[in-house]
Amino acid sequence: MVDHVMSRRSLLKGGGAALAGLSTVQVAGPAHAFPGGRDEVLVPWVDRQLFSPPPFTQLDWEQLDSWLTPNDEFFVVFHYNIPPYVPETWSLGITGLVARPQTLRLADLKTRSRREQTVTLECSGDHGFDDFTGAVSNARWAGTPLAPLLERAGLQRNASEVVFYGADAGTLTIQDNPGVLRPGSGVMLKDTETGHNNLTITEQFSRSMSVAEALDPDNLLAYEMNGAPLPAPHGAPLRLIAPGWYGVANVKWLTRIDVVDQRHAGRFMARDYVTIREPKEGAQTVWTFSNVSHMRLKSAPAKVTRRRDKYTIMGVAWGAPVADVEVRIDSGPWLAADLERPHEWRGRDEFAWTFWTLPWRRPPAGKHTVTSRAFDRDGKVQPPPDEAYLASRVTYWENNGQITRTVLIP
Repeated sequence: MVDHVMSRRSLLKGGGAALAGLSTVQVAGPAHAFPGGRDEVLVPWVDRQLFSPPPFTQLDWEQLDSWLTPNDEFFVVFHYNIPPYVPETWSLGITGLVARPQTLRLADLKTRSRREQTVTLECSGDHGFDDFTGAVSNARWAGTPLAPLLERAGLQRNASEVVFYGADAGTLTIQDNPGVLRPGSGVMLKDTETGHNNLTITEQFSRSMSVAEALDPDNLLAYEMNGAPLPAPHGAPLRLIAPGWYGVANVKWLTRIDVVDQRHAGRFMARDYVTIREPKEGAQTVWTFSNVSHMRLKSAPAKVTRRRDKYTIMGVAWGAPVADVEVRIDSGPWLAADLERPHEWRGRDEFAWTFWTLPWRRPPAGKHTVTSRAFDRDGKVQPPPDEAYLASRVTYWENNGQITRTVLIP
């Protein structure tokens, strides 16, 4: 029997029958959920945020009540297609600069050491624009560690990067590249109508990291999500889970791991998911370009609830080991929030998000703003949105500025 993770909301919908077959660790009860009772009333945000249409899904902040995000509520972003999984033909190749190339079936991976780890994933475009504000979720992933597989393959001395390829692929036109030649001719390829040097190709999704980063013992080749086989939208049958990296680096539908001796410059490394900034040096603008990679410390107010005449503000923090969260109401002082973790939080799950709450006893009627900021264990703080480093971006990636929501108290 397959176990499923369900939120308190899902259990209420499904009734008593829904409880059958659920393990006690995986059921989202009080240890998983925000504190509170059934008599709590949601006070909606005034600035209700839009959600992407299917097939993309986002977290609905006001409905958040489970520390582990159920698989069917976990945010979904993909770039090309959801490739079919054919068990009879699927395999994972470890190729390139290795002494012993590997071809592994899913059954082979399942015979290796197994590890479970709770990891929050966030799209690097989350909160980058107004209608994309819920691309973050938290799940318990299970699989086999990546590093021992790379070590068994035998990395050659000149290996410098590890490239992860998914089965998803799509057509891409590389525009206005003066180095493009007509294949096999040695003649520059130029569009006769536009005069541009364009090349149309079919490219597999791929991302890379350095050998040292790939050998991080926290990296996981995951085949389960919240106690169930990895669902198709989340990379079935195998995906990379790279804790602490933005979602794009956690390659789904994994089919090949290629070890190379030079910088990988595929679409999702060299062109897309590149943060462009225009910082000033005196009166001069100096453009900078950097790859989207590790997540940034962040928090967000999730919802406001009322129980009788008392109100509570609830939220989430993630992106680094969270030490503290502070909340400001309107232009008042920063107030320390209470951090909430479930009973099975293992201390080493430092890549999982943290829930927080702030009692708001008797707020006056009218509109109020709620802003949160997180602190990590090193004392770093989530910056305000007008901080110079954030404000210099001209792309929407990696926006971890403080988030403000507006609520109307009747």
